[in-house]
Amino acid sequence: MSRTPLGEPVEPPVDGVADRLSSESGVHSSEVSGPVGGERHPTAWARARPLLVRLHFYAGVFVGPFVLVAAFTGLLYALIPQIDSMAFRDELKVDHTGDQRLSLSDQIAAARAAHPEGAIESIRPPAALDDTTWVTLAVDDVPPDYSRTIFVDPYTAQVRGTLTTYGQWMPVRAWFDELHRNLHLGAFGRNYSELAASWVWVIALAGLLLWIGHRKGTRKLRRIAVPDRGVGGRRRLLSWHGALGVWIIVIVLGLSVTGMTWSRFAGESVDKIQSHLSWKAPSVDTALGAPAGPRGGHHGVVTADPAGNFAAGADTRTLTDRVNFADWPFMAKMTDWAIDAHMGILFGWVNQLLLAVAALALIISVVWGYRMWWGRRPKGGDPLSLPRRPSGGALRGLRPYEAMIAIGAVAAVGWFAPLFGASLAAFAVVDLAGRWWRRRQLASEA
Repeated sequence: MSRTPLGEPVEPPVDGVADRLSSESGVHSSEVSGPVGGERHPTAWARARPLLVRLHFYAGVFVGPFVLVAAFTGLLYALIPQIDSMAFRDELKVDHTGDQRLSLSDQIAAARAAHPEGAIESIRPPAALDDTTWVTLAVDDVPPDYSRTIFVDPYTAQVRGTLTTYGQWMPVRAWFDELHRNLHLGAFGRNYSELAASWVWVIALAGLLLWIGHRKGTRKLRRIAVPDRGVGGRRRLLSWHGALGVWIIVIVLGLSVTGMTWSRFAGESVDKIQSHLSWKAPSVDTALGAPAGPRGGHHGVVTADPAGNFAAGADTRTLTDRVNFADWPFMAKMTDWAIDAHMGILFGWVNQLLLAVAALALIISVVWGYRMWWGRRPKGGDPLSLPRRPSGGALRGLRPYEAMIAIGAVAAVGWFAPLFGASLAAFAVVDLAGRWWRRRQLASEA
């Protein structure tokens, strides 16, 4: 297999036109000959490397824009929480605290007097002395998955304001959350984020393996997370691109996995697996009935009917059910923590800072990747010509059982994440069509 000075496989020449291709591509004939060093029995790494290069190349070039958008909108989302809290401080905080709060029923009555429409969806008592009480209504005149939340002063029952909310998010954060999830394009827009989440882990892992192989081949494995000094051009970009990828690999993989749990198609596969393996978090029983036993707990619920009347006594706040976080399945806890980390709420501002730095680093890494790709253009040719592609026939270089394992793994991932499988099939069709057209063009000019 031929290699560029950076050790990247390039498209092999068509029979009878090697000299022409060499002159067009700027690759010397010695570089487009047989295996480097006369290698007759390639190692497992030498056999697998072309496949990794093609995965990293096609995913990087074609999925890179989706990853860039996801990283940029994720960066904005990570910086929003403090702005959201300041923008809606009047609704979230009270002006004065008192010695005793009014009953929850009185607060709900005040909220329902101001907004009798819809049904009560949830009630969130104050977590701090100066917090307001949230009374959230399920109504028909808000977008899907959104609610109307009334904010009540727990000391005076004054309605401080009413907002359209998305879960716990205020309007500003909800807007950026939806921008990150679907670009405000509804269900269709979710395809962009799912495509990014489904591919970014492949790009990252393939790139990491290629970088490890490069460092090992140049005897710099100990400096895998440190860029080289004293080099320029594409070598310098490769060095920084690889080292930066090492630093953010764990966060990127975590964001990819958790992002897929929210996705449209892969998310359904995640739900099926969680249900089959009993990894789902237990839910609280919200039916009116006898109070639950004193089990202690992390998540409890006080149920009320749509009018705001509590079960078994309006002001006793009788507990009807409770679910202890300690009793959750281990994987349900891990999922909960991972999702909170993705949302930037697990470790407060530290979590936000890590997300922002990772998103910025990912943006830089993708931009550097495109610069390296653009540097593969033929020297001295048309300035608008496209860069050369990696060599084809990656599966043919594998042993039969290795090829079967690779195909099986790709098929399994494609089943789990249908957008990944469909886009990979599209890449393969485009690649085959491009190679056929290139061969036909070169053969006709020979």
